[in-house]
Amino acid sequence: MTDESQPLAVTPLSSTTNTPVAEQIGGQPFERHSSGAYSDINAEDQQRLGRLLRVFFGLSILLLLGFVVPYFAGRVQYSMTAAKERAQLDVARENLRDFKLGQQVEAYTLLPQAVKPSVVSIRTHRRTRRGSGSGQGSGVIVDEEGYILTNDHVVHGVDSVEIELSDGRIGSASVVGVDPDFDLAVLKTELTGLTPAIWGDSEALEVGEPVWAFGSPFGLQQSVTSGIVSATKRRGIVQGPYNEFLQTDAAVNPGNSGGPLVNSRAEVVGINNMIFGESYQGISFAIPSEFARDTYEKLRRDGYVERGFLGVEPSNVPDQAARLLGLERGQGVLVYKLTRDTPAFNAGMESGDVILSWNGQPYNDPTLLSRAIAATPIGNKVPVEVLRNSNSGAKEHTLEVVVGTRPRR
Repeated sequence: MTDESQPLAVTPLSSTTNTPVAEQIGGQPFERHSSGAYSDINAEDQQRLGRLLRVFFGLSILLLLGFVVPYFAGRVQYSMTAAKERAQLDVARENLRDFKLGQQVEAYTLLPQAVKPSVVSIRTHRRTRRGSGSGQGSGVIVDEEGYILTNDHVVHGVDSVEIELSDGRIGSASVVGVDPDFDLAVLKTELTGLTPAIWGDSEALEVGEPVWAFGSPFGLQQSVTSGIVSATKRRGIVQGPYNEFLQTDAAVNPGNSGGPLVNSRAEVVGINNMIFGESYQGISFAIPSEFARDTYEKLRRDGYVERGFLGVEPSNVPDQAARLLGLERGQGVLVYKLTRDTPAFNAGMESGDVILSWNGQPYNDPTLLSRAIAATPIGNKVPVEVLRNSNSGAKEHTLEVVVGTRPRR
């Protein structure tokens, strides 16, 4: 038995010799420090070690920037967002305690009650060579004496018109007058006990303001839809010199034409006129009350609307033409077409001229210029500044136009 106090026998891996340590480790000289460690005194190895340390520290910094910093930044952002949402939640709950939502709901139900008695459903009949046809639309009572405003295209070329009131009464209506330029028409019924609508100011409308459209889409009488004013003074939607519309996202469909568009005070701010595309796509157009009311009063009084006439088809000035003539972009109105034997032709105006001013007022918008011409009294002599291009360059000319009467359609 071996005594535990005796040292263990160790068998060397190689035979024991007196070979120097340096020779056993590749012949490189090492020196012993007082700490008992060996250090390499080779300069190349020291540089290699330095590079490895720099790489290590660089990777450590990248790791910190790539993972640790974003993590803490995300936590900060989360905390800020959570705090903001919490604050909004507290404010909303506090306000809702004082806000009676039922009042808004009640207002939404009261508004149709204030408007529907003034809205009529229109059915039209016409005889053709192939038999008879019918149509439908809407209108709004604007006078207790029985005057109704609708669209011209609702009653254009019909033989008879029938209206139905919100109380179920049915009666006939006659066409007092039409204005194809603004697509408006005035009807007259002999029914009594009517409730006229209240006119509103379309010029006071703001984009985003809520509006309601009334009418009989697809014959569904006394329908109401709501939306907001998407845009005001929308021009160039259809051909015509006077067209300017309110754009809304209130649902309007065939049969709504001629019905009123009202504001939150139940005032008529427009007459529903058309939609974008074949069916409702969230883009509807109404004739502003600013024009509808003026046209109604003229049609009721005279049966037609007399407007000043120049005899040109105005257009925007193309950018290339503006550069050629030395004009600012959008300056002036181009005479795109000129009709013979008209006030413009007789005054010496030419196709391609650019109208700079009408009666001393500069114009850059074809619609606004057409409206100014239409509002000018018949027979007035008006100075017109035009810019005309020639072989010698662009030159300004002053023409005197005698305003004519716009031919009726």
